[in-house]
Amino acid sequence: MNHLKSKSNLLVVEDEENISELLQLNLELEGYEVSVARTGMQAIKMVKAEYFDLIILDIMLPEMDGITVCETIRTQNMDVPILFLSAKDSIADKIEGLKKGGDDYLTKPFNLEELLLRVEKLVAKSKIMQHSTTVSDVYEFAGGKIDFAAHECYDKNGVRQELSKKESALLKLLIERDGETVSREHILQVVWGYSVYPTTRTIDNFILGFRKHFEKDTRSPVYFHSIRGVGYKFTSKEKK
Repeated sequence: MNHLKSKSNLLVVEDEENISELLQLNLELEGYEVSVARTGMQAIKMVKAEYFDLIILDIMLPEMDGITVCETIRTQNMDVPILFLSAKDSIADKIEGLKKGGDDYLTKPFNLEELLLRVEKLVAKSKIMQHSTTVSDVYEFAGGKIDFAAHECYDKNGVRQELSKKESALLKLLIERDGETVSREHILQVVWGYSVYPTTRTIDNFILGFRKHFEKDTRSPVYFHSIRGVGYKFTSKEKK
């Protein structure tokens, strides 16, 4: 049995009993722990009460549709990957699902092997996210000190600077992923929550502000890096 799968907890949100049973049976045969919700409200309650490595979410649900369920979950738990299942197969529908916070989109009727492969990849992504380190409310490094709770920092010269909530959130995200490139899409998801789309320039301006606070030479940054076309990275240790 795959070690990754045996420790993974999945939630299937599907009101069609034959499909939910098919998914549950085949995912359990693959070694996953599987829970099933029949409605959107039930799914939201389960997500609040339990950690899931992946949510497989039907869009056409009674009472509350899958898109609304996804948006609600994203306000509570930003990192759990969500795979949409839908009979809607237009490009516009797929874009809508991904814009609202979905990580992947598969149309019905689906190929079971393809679904299992996509699930495996999304669960692997979830495991990687879990391994990012969490930082305490106060973080110190060679460039200065940050107090996330107070939304302030002490820059390279020891001068106190106020931070906006978005600046604090972006700093925390980058520092928790020390040494890793964080994609623009992930920053949008975690910091802006998909409700308002900033331009790339907005994120770049945040990074430039961080460089002014913490870098000795803003033109040759040591800590805050822009990876062109990919995302952004914080590196806590200076290269020798």
